[in-house]
Amino acid sequence: QVQLVESGGGWVQPGGSLRLSCAASGFTFSMNSMTWVRQAPGKGLEWVSDINSGGANTRYTDSVKGRFTISRDNTMNRLWLQMNSLKPEDTAVYYCNIYLPPRDYWGQGTQVTVSS
Repeated sequence: QVQLVESGGGWVQPGGSLRLSCAASGFTFSMNSMTWVRQAPGKGLEWVSDINSGGANTRYTDSVKGRFTISRDNTMNRLWLQMNSLKPEDTAVYYCNIYLPPRDYWGQGTQVTVSS
């Protein structure tokens, strides 16, 4: 079955960095685009970034452009999100996500807290 396991979250001061990881299994990772989404306290899910199957094409929500970098390794079935210059408004639970018709799949999420 599809399994997504996120890790790498934690507490960091504003301006700091974290690298999130998502280990994927149960589907052909190399053939699918992957997405990072986040959910801030009391808010809905927000799309953060996505990457195509080969890794050449990436997109970011405006608020993270220039600070976050999405990447993947298809030999390891692994997805990453490098987050630099973190801000308090980046505080959220971060999830990796894939849409395999007819449904979306998410992992359990990893908490990122940016605070002084």
